[in-house]
Amino acid sequence: ADPFLFGLSSGAAAGAVSVITVFGDTFGIWTLPVAAFTGGMLAAAIVLLLVSRVRGQGPERLILSGLAVSFLFTALTNYLVFAGDQRAAHSVLFWTMGGLGLARWDNIGLAALGAAIILFYGLWNHRRFDAFLAGESAAESLGVPVARMRRTTFFIAALATAILVAVAGVIGFVGLMIPHLSRPLAGPLHWRLILACALFGAILLLASDLLARTLLPPQELPIGIITSSLGAFFVVTLLMRNKL
Repeated sequence: ADPFLFGLSSGAAAGAVSVITVFGDTFGIWTLPVAAFTGGMLAAAIVLLLVSRVRGQGPERLILSGLAVSFLFTALTNYLVFAGDQRAAHSVLFWTMGGLGLARWDNIGLAALGAAIILFYGLWNHRRFDAFLAGESAAESLGVPVARMRRTTFFIAALATAILVAVAGVIGFVGLMIPHLSRPLAGPLHWRLILACALFGAILLLASDLLARTLLPPQELPIGIITSSLGAFFVVTLLMRNKL
């Protein structure tokens, strides 16, 4: 799963859309980033609350809770679009499907912060993530606090996702595809795998941005259209290959 399926991206997008359609620029240029960050963290809090209220805290329950929250915030976003200012539809489309059109030198620090948080956390805990490869019981026997590690990792991912969505909007399926594509080249151990994911994720994002800018000139397509199309094809291919 990735932040797109966990509901984190949907929460951040709902926060941004609420500013565009309802509340307006209360805090100036920082209003959208703050709203997107707040929405993403709210979605993370709801997911963690749902998981804590059910028996067992396995990854499948985390994913199901994330999907439920994703549907909830997507419905809220759609409601805000129809209830708010219809002239803001183009801006809403950007935040729900993503793009690099708002990238500027004055907000690159915010994007770098989000990337640095998740990269540092992943590399710092790479041995603990390696232990999960043998299963949760084996990881627990090796001294890894499995439940706490899962919650902390989810929170850090939510924090980084909220920061990045505040800059680039929701760009789905990159986090779902890249680890699978990187593993045959980097191997299963997480030190090399995390660095490979960072590199190949950047390459995929830039290639998608290039396609988005050239497929329908002079208009620029949202990057989310490109990555979602690639993601759907990738998932189907993965399922068919596993079936065979």
